[in-house]
Amino acid sequence: MVPVLIIFIFPGCGNLNSEKTSEIIVFHAGSLSVPFRELKNEYEKKHSSVNILLEPAGSIVCARKITELKKTCDIIASADYFVLNELLIPEYTSWSVRFATNEIVIAYHEKSHFSSEINSENWMDILSRDEVIYARSDPDADPGGYRAVMTLMLAEKYYNIPGLTEKMLAKNKDYIRPKEVDLIALIESNSIDYMFQYKSVAIQHGLSYIGLPDEINLSDPSKEDLYNSVSLDVKGSKPYTKMTVKGEYINYSLSVLDNAPQRDEAIDFTCFVLSDEGLEILRKQGQNPIIPFSSEQFDKIPSKILHYLPDYKAN
Repeated sequence: MVPVLIIFIFPGCGNLNSEKTSEIIVFHAGSLSVPFRELKNEYEKKHSSVNILLEPAGSIVCARKITELKKTCDIIASADYFVLNELLIPEYTSWSVRFATNEIVIAYHEKSHFSSEINSENWMDILSRDEVIYARSDPDADPGGYRAVMTLMLAEKYYNIPGLTEKMLAKNKDYIRPKEVDLIALIESNSIDYMFQYKSVAIQHGLSYIGLPDEINLSDPSKEDLYNSVSLDVKGSKPYTKMTVKGEYINYSLSVLDNAPQRDEAIDFTCFVLSDEGLEILRKQGQNPIIPFSSEQFDKIPSKILHYLPDYKAN
């Protein structure tokens, strides 16, 4: 007789080594995709029971996922503190911390028309040419989009070229995309020649870029009064409404939502982002930290995160 092997399967014993995993959901600006992916990987190495789910989109779209679509989220990281302050505080979160900055550049590739000619003084002439195609992101969805428009407005003043903004905004409208990182595919496929882009994104993707004067690239806090001289209206917090965005130096902000399902774990990951190790990851990806971090809601920030804000340490 052939022996029969009988295997008993007991409920709950399918994987004796399985661990319960906490999932932290992060909505973040598209321009944070590369550094946040590295932050996620490094954090998960140290916390094997945590899984961080990253969901990139234009910052305004990220906020609307929370306010209009009621999607579950633990952390939001925006390319503009204004988005959190205007759309999420105080109903969805009570605080935000400004943690990183950037600058607007003109990015391109070696096959771009006139790539051997373009510089920080003639870029507007190159982009205006009929044979040149340039792209930008959507101002109603993405801070990179309204910052591209503001850069044109400031350039019109700086170079004294009346009508520059109107002329450029009327050109290549078919190449507007929801967020700035969506433009990468266009340039990598040679569908466009140039794009308004964050310097960090150009660096992360190995693109050539033209640096712009501080008077127009939105990178210099000392030129805040100049940046404040331009503004535009974008879609507001509710359908069919508008909100006015003023020009400011670029400052990214983040927050843990008040009703975050994994609030404690989300606070811990936020601390990692603001730690020396987290900031070094940002620097390596061309995303310069704002030092010191700042906030308009110090009294609302969780104490564990306050440890990383020098104004708190000084008290």
